[in-house]
Amino acid sequence: MSNNPLIETKQLHKVYKTEALETPALNGVDLELHETEFTAVAGPSGSGKSTLLHLLGGLDRPTSGEILLDGTAISSLSKDQLSRLRLTRIGFVFQAYNLIPVLTVLENTAFVMELQGVLRSERVRRARKILAELEIEQYANQFPNKISGGQQQRVAVARAVVAEPSIVLADEPTANLDTAMSLELIDLMRRLNEDKGATFLFATHDSRLLDRVSRLITLVDGRIAQDEHRE
Repeated sequence: MSNNPLIETKQLHKVYKTEALETPALNGVDLELHETEFTAVAGPSGSGKSTLLHLLGGLDRPTSGEILLDGTAISSLSKDQLSRLRLTRIGFVFQAYNLIPVLTVLENTAFVMELQGVLRSERVRRARKILAELEIEQYANQFPNKISGGQQQRVAVARAVVAEPSIVLADEPTANLDTAMSLELIDLMRRLNEDKGATFLFATHDSRLLDRVSRLITLVDGRIAQDEHRE
């Protein structure tokens, strides 16, 4: 693992503005994340967890401050450059799964690789391999509405990791799952972290997930209140 951070933020601020109101979401966040870390960002509702993930993933822009990915400042990239960065370097797992309903499980899993221009035979091979590793290959030809929520979230994880991004950002990935499915999903992601060296950053308040991470960052009022390394 390189000593250089994979992602670094410097005095990151985000203020949401309306005509009548300014709402600060992040207040000067300085953070370093390294390859292969399995990290959770926790904190009460409104503490800035999701905002931080959206900024790190290039889904939103900071009001001020800097975000570096492998030393490259992403907050100053154009929309096209950000789109390319998200496509090639960042995987996302969302609370609501965000699967494409008209595509099968296999097609959803392979979708990012299709956008990357990977040959069909190769993306099918890689998609089937990751579905097998996540124990859902039997649903490859099913549509998302025909499988359970837990299975859909596994597909979302498969889609996020199959193209081997630099980091996977997961926003409340267990929020819609019962305890058994949540624990299965968490253990599955931990296995991907350990076996493949996948780097994960979660925004969550789920204590079941917090018990399994190797690093816990706590946000309060948009600031880092605690940063605990557990390994």
